[in-house]
Amino acid sequence: MLSRIEKFKQELTRYTEKERERIGDAAEWAKELHGEQQRASGEPYFIHPLQVAEILVDMQLDSDTIIAALLHDVLEDTVIEEPELRKRFGRQVSSLVDGVTKISIVKAKSKSVQESETIRKMLFAMTKDIRVIIIKLADKYHNMSTLEHLSKERRKAIATECLDIYAPLADRLGISWMKTGLEDLALKELNPEAYSSIRKYLTSKKLERSNYLKKIERQLYTSAKKEDIDITVSTRTKHYYSIHQKMKRRGKDIDEIYDLLGIRVLCQTSNECYTLLGIIHRLWPPIEGRFKDYIAMPKANHYQSLHTTVMSNDGRLLEIQVRTYEMHQTAEYGVAAHWAYKSAFSGARMKPEELPIINKLKNWNRLSSSEDFFHNIKSELLRDSIYVFTPRGHIVELPKNSSAIDFAYHIHTEVGNRTVGAKADGSIIPLNQPLKNTQVIEIMTSNKARPHVNWLKFARTASARQKIRHWLNKNEENLFIDKSIIAKKRPAEQAEQAEGKKEGGKTQEQPQETTESDTIIKQVVDRTKVAFRIGNEKNMMISIANCCNPSNGDDIIGYVSRGRGIIVHRRDCPNLKHIQDFENRSVEVEWETSSPKEVRRFRVTSRMTSDLFSEIEGAVRKYRGHLIEGKLEEDERGNLSGRFSMEIEKRDDFKKVIKAIRTIPSVINIQPI
Repeated sequence: MLSRIEKFKQELTRYTEKERERIGDAAEWAKELHGEQQRASGEPYFIHPLQVAEILVDMQLDSDTIIAALLHDVLEDTVIEEPELRKRFGRQVSSLVDGVTKISIVKAKSKSVQESETIRKMLFAMTKDIRVIIIKLADKYHNMSTLEHLSKERRKAIATECLDIYAPLADRLGISWMKTGLEDLALKELNPEAYSSIRKYLTSKKLERSNYLKKIERQLYTSAKKEDIDITVSTRTKHYYSIHQKMKRRGKDIDEIYDLLGIRVLCQTSNECYTLLGIIHRLWPPIEGRFKDYIAMPKANHYQSLHTTVMSNDGRLLEIQVRTYEMHQTAEYGVAAHWAYKSAFSGARMKPEELPIINKLKNWNRLSSSEDFFHNIKSELLRDSIYVFTPRGHIVELPKNSSAIDFAYHIHTEVGNRTVGAKADGSIIPLNQPLKNTQVIEIMTSNKARPHVNWLKFARTASARQKIRHWLNKNEENLFIDKSIIAKKRPAEQAEQAEGKKEGGKTQEQPQETTESDTIIKQVVDRTKVAFRIGNEKNMMISIANCCNPSNGDDIIGYVSRGRGIIVHRRDCPNLKHIQDFENRSVEVEWETSSPKEVRRFRVTSRMTSDLFSEIEGAVRKYRGHLIEGKLEEDERGNLSGRFSMEIEKRDDFKKVIKAIRTIPSVINIQPI
């Protein structure tokens, strides 16, 4: 019987003899280095890098990428060091392996900081060689398919990271099959009840669906043949995560979601795509507002296709995508197609440096805090984009829900600082109004204008927020902004203390000594640069209290602690009454971007059941709420116990949600927290 390595070597037929020999050497060396190491499943650890390499072979990546995949864990998990790796397989392979290697825990303050810094390091390595992230995505894909042997807590952490970082990264790089696969695997782990329910429903309808789609296929082939267009039609059901998102977004059960089916039509040229679109709309009436032309305006990851939703046979909604074979190659493999070995679609290869994500990452290297970087990556870079135009017709890409303020600061810092108003398609719009795709945006400025603190509440881009924050900290003497918290100065009588005793028209600093009765004061050194100060401390850092751990949307208050800066508590934190001089040393604070919705939490106990999570989610959705997070665990009595956080539009809706959850038969107890 052939060994695993021999079977792997048989898959390398597309590579040259010399390349196959190098890849084989790398596989043998990796097996030797990992030795007796085992995975959580008990199988030899070497199986993991081998299967990661197999994924990349299927994607037709070049030989250096395959070798790096086989060796991607050796610097972290074996005795080998980088110089020897470089000597044996060259600088490119060594650089790729180093790019995906975790930062040593010794260098990091905590596990979360280590993970943030590791992702940061990997993303910047990707700006030099994008194959780093392709290897990492294959690594994550294999890990996600083998989670069952890890602890429940670790599985959920990996799945959450996958959904937050790696699936969106695959999307930004245009590798659609990887993105959808990672999303489905994450849903399976994070919400097994929903995953199982969707799977069961789709399985029950499989035969009916198959017969229906075959009929659609026949109609398309017949109509295309009349126009002398050679096509390939494939049919599919939307992937599980996509269906789950539709259910959440629309507040409906799966049997109320009608556009679960998709058809893809492939042809030779762009002109044929538009001809086929006309054929489709003659066969079935299109649904208004559900047509998108990504051929005329491709996505940032170079994705091109025509999308339309039609009312097909028997009144069913059906999404149809039309694209060329080359467009399909780009849609499936994205930037990975650039390295596709002897690809038949050489014309479809995109250059990695053409991707906007690469240039953005290079610009973000100046962000010093890994926490800020991590937040901005998740909230901006890895979220959906919109495309708007300047009055001269230049395209500007911005995160979805960006405002005119984001647009203004994208054009230039001084344009942002001098903004007084904005127009979209010739009509004046509020500065906080989310921009829409393809609008023409014009910014109105004045030399007398200046940034306002409220702009932080609706600026979406890291760049705009950083520039607004910088201007306010420099020019607004009554504000101090740090870690997404805005601290405001104390009342006027306390501010007067900051000026001390005036002698000869000069302001003297307060004495260095402080007493227990000291209140928050300000040191006036320069009228354009005024800092908060307590005793000899100024420009204090803001930190979040661990005891109550306030999150965005909570009502908060700050306390100036000696030597620790401003500590932010929830206003109802029970520990505040135990803090000496709290009244004298408190400071008003608020969130930069407080959610328009309220964040509320509750604790629930129920009898053992498989669908509690989905029932709670349904109750929250019923009253236009959104479940932010939830965790259920079995307690010592065999019951389920968990904590949930949700967003609601109105305070009274929280009572309705709690009442609805109490009616769930399995629920024993529910308490707001």
